[in-house]
Amino acid sequence: MSEKVIVYVDSDLEELVPEFIENRYEDIEKINAWLDSNEMGEIQRLGHSMKGSGGGYGFHELTHLGGELEQAAMRGDKGEIDDLNKKLAQYLKVVKVVYQDMD
Repeated sequence: MSEKVIVYVDSDLEELVPEFIENRYEDIEKINAWLDSNEMGEIQRLGHSMKGSGGGYGFHELTHLGGELEQAAMRGDKGEIDDLNKKLAQYLKVVKVVYQDMD
């Protein structure tokens, strides 16, 4: 995933999206820390939250990754969680937000 991924977001959300994306970068760090301390419940909750919020902002890939993280944490699959966390980081590097009126 090295090419830009364009995400179309409602212009009404323009003030909220930068913080939303910044929070996902913070999630990467949290997941790494929780992996080190084997806190699967925290990763599961974060994945569930990401799954629920991603689509609301137009980031359907975040919804997908969140669901996968949630399931991997339920299984205790550290390798899969690490891979998904790397995919999350890569996605955030290449995503480009385009704001548009969706009314």
